This record gives sequence, structure tokens and C-alpha cells, in this order.
Amino acid sequence: MNTQMNINKACEKANHVCDKSQYKEASLLEKIKLNVHLIFCKACRKYSSNNQKLTKKMRTAKVDYMHKQEKEVLKQNLTQAIKEQQN
Repeated sequence: MNTQMNINKACEKANHVCDKSQYKEASLLEKIKLNVHLIFCKACRKYSSNNQKLTKKMRTAKVDYMHKQEKEVLKQNLTQAIKEQQN
């Protein structure tokens, strides 16, 4: 059972580094360790592959989003409406 916990911890760390790598925040050593882990772990290779696909889709997606100022105005309006509703 202890071996299983070590494997899960190793995979958890590998997935975390995979996420960091996606945002260009992983160090060279972390990337090397990740690649070694991926050689031996099919589940983490799948996770990494899916992560890369998701990143690619997000980069090419034509998604509109609210700017920070618009979000702040909406938040203030909602807060005010909630206060008025409570009174």
C-alpha cells in the first residue's frame, strides 16, 4: 500500500509540473523530471496529452470575455442589488 501512495504522490507531482509547464512556469529540472516520469507512466502521458490539447484549443478559441473594469462594475451592481433586496 505504501508503494501505491508513493506512485500517487509521484503522479500528483508530475501533473502539477505538467500544469506549470503549460503556463511556462516550470524550471528546467522540473521539466526533465516530468519527461522521465512520462516515459514510465501511461496515465500521466495521457494527462499531459490532454493538457496540451486543451491548451491548444484555448489559444485558438474565439472567446469573448469581460474586462476587469466591466467585471468590477457588474460586481458593484450586484452587491448594490443584493443590499436593496435585503432591505
